[in-house]
Amino acid sequence: MTWLRRLPLPVKFTALALAYVFAGGLASAALERWFLHAWVAPVLVSVVAAPLLYLHARHLTAPARSLFRALAGTVASYRDGDFSFGLSWNGGGELGELVDAHNHLGDVLREQRLALVQRELLLDTMVQNTPVAMVLVDPARHIVHGNLAARRMLGDGRRLEGRDFEQLMAEAPDAFREAFERGGDAMFSVGDADAEEIYHLSRRHFRLNGRRHELVTLRQLTAELRRQEVQTWKKVIRVISHELNNSLAPIASLAHSGAELLRRGQHEKLPIALSTIEERARHLEGFIRDYARFAKLPAPRLEPVEWTRFLAQLHAQVPFAGDTAVEGVVRFDVAQMEQALLNLLKNAHESGSPAGDVRLHVRRLPDAWRIEVLDRGPGMNEAVLANALLPFYSTKRNGTGLGLALVREIAEAHGGRVALANRSDGGLCVSMTLPA
Repeated sequence: MTWLRRLPLPVKFTALALAYVFAGGLASAALERWFLHAWVAPVLVSVVAAPLLYLHARHLTAPARSLFRALAGTVASYRDGDFSFGLSWNGGGELGELVDAHNHLGDVLREQRLALVQRELLLDTMVQNTPVAMVLVDPARHIVHGNLAARRMLGDGRRLEGRDFEQLMAEAPDAFREAFERGGDAMFSVGDADAEEIYHLSRRHFRLNGRRHELVTLRQLTAELRRQEVQTWKKVIRVISHELNNSLAPIASLAHSGAELLRRGQHEKLPIALSTIEERARHLEGFIRDYARFAKLPAPRLEPVEWTRFLAQLHAQVPFAGDTAVEGVVRFDVAQMEQALLNLLKNAHESGSPAGDVRLHVRRLPDAWRIEVLDRGPGMNEAVLANALLPFYSTKRNGTGLGLALVREIAEAHGGRVALANRSDGGLCVSMTLPA
């Protein structure tokens, strides 16, 4: 009778009802022979058959009702985050398909929950073990999370969760508190010269669960900056040693040759040797002067300057094309800005550009002045563009790598910036932006 149990419930109900109707009809026909009134037999059959039909139907639907209760229970478990339940149904049919789909959904949810837990564990491990101190602050200015590095830097190793962030700032070093009050990202140092620690502070805002939170990160840069400082000093020493050797070796050789010429009485060749010695000595003097100028650049002395007059003086020292009759007044250090633009114009002429294509333009922006020096040389490749403004970086055989670095130093001392870009139709554009 396995095939009977596998029939769909509607078929079972229909068959059962027809069976009871047929049996009731037979019973009514038999009872009509015993009773005089025809209506008594159907009533008697109905009174007896209806409860039997109900009990039989309830017995047939008991497995389905048990399955529905189980489905409701597993759905409640899914809602609570428990995906360990599964269902079994041997009846087949549409209920069997429903059970299979439900079990498949449970498997998918279980796998997703496991992957999510693993990702959360991985993320927590990474956050806790990063050397960057991380503090998450909620809108009420209470600390929601602080990793191990934050506990060491700000809490003496104690947990930070639940503490008032403003109170934590009040207990922090003055330099940290001042950097935080300035807003945005900042660098600051803590301690004296013998035990100075340098930090970088970063602040980011975002919405979490519909509420505005702030993520504060604190990174110690002392060791990294010291390594970079050592590498910079090594590079400086290499450049200086190379330049000194290039000048002192010929000077020593020519001095020896001059002495030999004197001993032999060949005085007519002495002017050549002495001229070469003077040339190398002056080159060395200029090299040292450039280094000293870069290292000891004073703070700019700002004064109002008329563009027309300044550009006319600049044009008298080095030729360039462009409009020199620029209306307006700007504030900068005349000597420093003149040195910066002379360096840029000299580079433009040395790029191989025709002299007539070296141009200087001054434009007024809404809140700044923009100075552009343009040429028609070969331009720069990506590597050179990325490093050209760094000190001691040079592609010239006898270059010191300080020309563009000095321009950048002067611009930033005035609150401006410098940028380099290749022109679309050939050549280089060096732009300097200064506050208005």
